[in-house]
Amino acid sequence: MPDNAAKSYGWSNDMPISLHEKLKQDLKTALLGRDSSAKDNIRMIMSEYPKLTVPLTLESGKKTTRLKKPEEITDDDILDIIRKLVKSEKTVLEFQKKESSHYLEMLELYLPKMASGQEIETWIKENIDLAGYNNPMQAMGHVMKHFGKLADGNLVKQILQKKGK
Repeated sequence: MPDNAAKSYGWSNDMPISLHEKLKQDLKTALLGRDSSAKDNIRMIMSEYPKLTVPLTLESGKKTTRLKKPEEITDDDILDIIRKLVKSEKTVLEFQKKESSHYLEMLELYLPKMASGQEIETWIKENIDLAGYNNPMQAMGHVMKHFGKLADGNLVKQILQKKGK
């Protein structure tokens, strides 16, 4: 991916535009710029939209679902899709014995920045009294509740295990 292309693609929470709209803009940019790799990667994300459904109960009492309309698709819906694609791609790369791929790099441009180990350690020091727990691992729930999907659970686990020693 050319450096100037990498700067035009991607999304963050502080952008004044929804992730759904940004993906549509980036697809248009890729089409106009004849960037087939970016175009294919964005289309892969968009191809997952039909998995976004809304549960319905019909008059007969039967439960079913319908596709979400474009205006019903939230940033969290799309971020969940991208996270699943990243996890899948990392599994594929692990089997291929590769570190990264253009596809993985492109997907990560649309994910929010993950909390670093230093940020997690600092938050734990400032907000959690580990002496109140029998085992530091019992604080895992509180840490993950604070950071949510912005923290890697394995990293939090390593930090808490290190504090327990």
